[in-house]
Amino acid sequence: MLTARTKTGKKLCLGLNYKKETLMSYRSKEEFVCPICGESVVLKLGDQRIFHFAHKRGSTCRDSFENESYEHLEGKRQLFQWLIRQGIPAEIEYYDSEIQQRPDIMFKHNGNKYALEYQCSTIPGMDFNKRTKTYLENGYTPLWIISSCHIHQKKKDIISLSTFQYLFLRSTSSGNLYIPAYCPEKHLFQLVESITSFSIKNAFAKYSFIPQHNIELDGLLEPYQKNQFNLSSWKAETEKFIFNWGLHPQPSQKVFLHEIYSRGLNLFLLPPEIGLPVAHALLLQTPPIIWQTYFYLDVLANKNPGDFITFQEVTIHFNKRKRKCEILIRTLPQLQQLNPILPLIEYVQTLEHLGILTRKQDSVYQLQRRIVIPRSNSESEEVKLRFYQKNSNILLKNN
Repeated sequence: MLTARTKTGKKLCLGLNYKKETLMSYRSKEEFVCPICGESVVLKLGDQRIFHFAHKRGSTCRDSFENESYEHLEGKRQLFQWLIRQGIPAEIEYYDSEIQQRPDIMFKHNGNKYALEYQCSTIPGMDFNKRTKTYLENGYTPLWIISSCHIHQKKKDIISLSTFQYLFLRSTSSGNLYIPAYCPEKHLFQLVESITSFSIKNAFAKYSFIPQHNIELDGLLEPYQKNQFNLSSWKAETEKFIFNWGLHPQPSQKVFLHEIYSRGLNLFLLPPEIGLPVAHALLLQTPPIIWQTYFYLDVLANKNPGDFITFQEVTIHFNKRKRKCEILIRTLPQLQQLNPILPLIEYVQTLEHLGILTRKQDSVYQLQRRIVIPRSNSESEEVKLRFYQKNSNILLKNN
């Protein structure tokens, strides 16, 4: 850990740039204790690791930091100094005795109190959720920053995100979603932005790499996003996903396949109106091609032009699928204010822009024309070609 107190109560923070000679002088004159448990700690001033305090062998301190990696120690030290240079009141390894939690850095900014956690190792989702919930319930704004070593691009604009990595998703005040990451080795922030998921793990995304000295806190909390969504790539990846999935379905996917085949649909002949990108698709772990097919089967398939569709009807079917675990909600503890049905609302709005639905009231739509199901591979290709030529601007505008 980077903070300790002397026997007389003086605090020593190694997050500041002390010279080794100064710390050696302190060590020769002072005894240090853990600010939480009161046990003695040793000031380590080796050449291989950064300067830090360590509990003595056999310590019973439940909040011991003995397993902290060099990357974590150095990362939170750099982030602390980054805040201090901006004149932001910050305290490293602040222990809040009321909630018994110790964020890596506590700081205050624009009237808000933040708990910054720099996470280098994978922790159980239950622990992440509990800590986040406690922060939110006690007046903190959690700011989880993941180590850049966890972020891996699959292709230029495609990323694979695990359930753990999705936990770091946060929102700007205007509703843009992103994942902040940091690399202490390069002193570099990495922002994963404009995330549009098309499978459980894979998503389209944009990346920003910003040197620490080129960004301030407001830029991290409110990054500017300019989305340039690649619709042709979406179409290609969706088709590849369907092909691979259809040939090698997992046991959990066979229920979906059985249902659509029993309802007269073919996975390889779905119309282009099913499997469209929407901005908040990532709120659902279930891929868009699946939940949009369910929407078609539950809401659209048995309706004729002129029939009405209400959000109440959409919600009822959505909740039925959710209860049967046919639609899975993604766990996003920092985005609890977002309703998981939002992707379906955006999909309905997309169908409106495509001329399939017309809005009659705030929550009431009328079917204008039925979605045509292709009958052959050649017909499917022709339909898709015409659809994307005609509607590309509409789909890009909605993303």
